[in-house]
Amino acid sequence: MMYSNGMSRRLLLLGGAALGLAGCSNAIGQDAPSRLDARVDATRDFLLRSYPNVAPMVQNAKGVLYMPLMTEAGFGVGGAYGQGALRINDVTVDYYSAAQASVGFQIGAQQYAHVLIFQTDAALADFRRAPGWVAEAGAYYALPAGGVSMGTDTITAQQPVVAMIFGQSGLMAGASIAGTKYSRVIPSTF
Repeated sequence: MMYSNGMSRRLLLLGGAALGLAGCSNAIGQDAPSRLDARVDATRDFLLRSYPNVAPMVQNAKGVLYMPLMTEAGFGVGGAYGQGALRINDVTVDYYSAAQASVGFQIGAQQYAHVLIFQTDAALADFRRAPGWVAEAGAYYALPAGGVSMGTDTITAQQPVVAMIFGQSGLMAGASIAGTKYSRVIPSTF
């Protein structure tokens, strides 16, 4: 019985130490928002430089959620995660995480960026009000590939939310944000 109590105390102390160390690596005081905003700026610049026809849609948007780096991996079971910023009039108003889980035939890993362009006040309000907004809720997917010029056309102009995936690299076929859950967060330092 004495051995059991000693082991329990050690596990309790070890668990407490682990939680204490985890608390030391939180984003507070580590300038994580500034670093994330810099990534968002680079993503916005890359998007507008690579797909100049998108500029009017971004400029006229009620808000744009920039996810500069989504990392996805899978081997039968997969997942993706990233952090980004919601900008209104090109000013960051909130930070979000995006998480996705999937099961099925998949193998590999990739990274990509994506944006959600909110074209109506109602769509933006629904997104901001939701405790965990899930893609597919009225999002239109505009997938630029191989330098295709994306821009405002009749189809995208009528959609409340336009999603674009770009900048893909890695060894996994395709990228999709279908089923991705977005949640408001305090940026982390990863």
